[in-house]
Amino acid sequence: MVYDAFYQIVQSDDELDSITKKRRGDIYIKEFNTSVKKIAFNSKKSDGFNPQLVVNDEMEAWPGDQGLKQYEVMTSALGARKQPLIISIATAGYVNDGIYDELYRRATAFLKGNSREKRILPFLYIIDDIEKWDSIEELKKSNPNMGVSVTEEFYLEQIEIARNSLSKKVEFMTKFCNIKQNSSVAWLDYWDVMKGIHEDGKGVKTLEDFRGCYCVGGIDLSRTTDLTAASIIIYKDGKNYVFTKFFMPKKRFEVAVDEDNTAYNMHKEKGVLIISGENQVDYKDVYQWFVDLVKKYKIRPLKIGYDRYSAGYLIEDLKMAGFHVDDVYQGTNLTPILHKFEGDLKDGLFDFGNNTLLASHLLNVAVEINMNDSRMKPVKIEKRMRIDGAVSVFDAMTMVSKYHAEIGKKLLNGAAA
Repeated sequence: MVYDAFYQIVQSDDELDSITKKRRGDIYIKEFNTSVKKIAFNSKKSDGFNPQLVVNDEMEAWPGDQGLKQYEVMTSALGARKQPLIISIATAGYVNDGIYDELYRRATAFLKGNSREKRILPFLYIIDDIEKWDSIEELKKSNPNMGVSVTEEFYLEQIEIARNSLSKKVEFMTKFCNIKQNSSVAWLDYWDVMKGIHEDGKGVKTLEDFRGCYCVGGIDLSRTTDLTAASIIIYKDGKNYVFTKFFMPKKRFEVAVDEDNTAYNMHKEKGVLIISGENQVDYKDVYQWFVDLVKKYKIRPLKIGYDRYSAGYLIEDLKMAGFHVDDVYQGTNLTPILHKFEGDLKDGLFDFGNNTLLASHLLNVAVEINMNDSRMKPVKIEKRMRIDGAVSVFDAMTMVSKYHAEIGKKLLNGAAA
């Protein structure tokens, strides 16, 4: 479509038409020794190009890993250019975890101020209020060409059809409202997260400040043995104080700074990151951190939540030591926890100390929203990003919600109920 539209524009302009020649496989411009061509979707056969401009059309239909590879091939092909340009065009679609989802997360992260990217300019035409999906005024936000190339009457007809058919409504929401039925979007605003960080290092609370307090804990055990996060949340004086420790094996630490583009050396010096084990995390170190909370500071975790799919001998050891542990399913059941966290964060009720590694993990979280019931679960903005610290906090908060009747009063730590 883009290629054909380009040629129609060329034909309608006398000057452009005079310097171009339509050949079998391309549109050639002799004066600049350049050509415009369309290529088939095939990541294995797309190497060797040296483009100045790439237009990726209908990206919502690019399948999974193949789509990601195709995009990377075309992006890397622009590397030799001083002013390369890549334009990606799409409506919402039905393919999950493809290049559309990745670009959408990156775009929303940029718009929320959570991204360091400098060469991205997102234009997202989407309705704001899902409840008003059948409002013409709302639809103008996702269809800027309404009344220009497509009549308002057409949309009114489609609305009536969608109202009487669930499957048609799903299609309408996707194509005309520009909302996937499972849509992943960047979640937290940068400044909301940073309100809980003491960047200057002043006023940072230590565990000693909470001697004798009750808390809840959470653990996100690394599935790939390269990073584990353990958190506790202590409620005191109207705030939730979060202490998170990260554990990384020595061999991984030696290469992680470059691969993850994260200043792990700095986090290690701050005491936020602990080098544990040689090739995989030694979970005895995680176990000892919780034991030390009790023995050194008399801080008592009343419940500890953990990801059920990553449980190992650590959980059994914690049970043997008298800790009360419970598994947490990482699905849409976390919806109320995520709402609670976001609301309290905006209200300034979280204090993360100077743990900027935890802050980065929180900012790496996207939420995958099911548009049928508005339930959501945490996912990564990009596959390579880490959210272990954030998940450990959500696990801890789940313990408060699940066992509030049992432990709620103790968690107030002397504050009035």
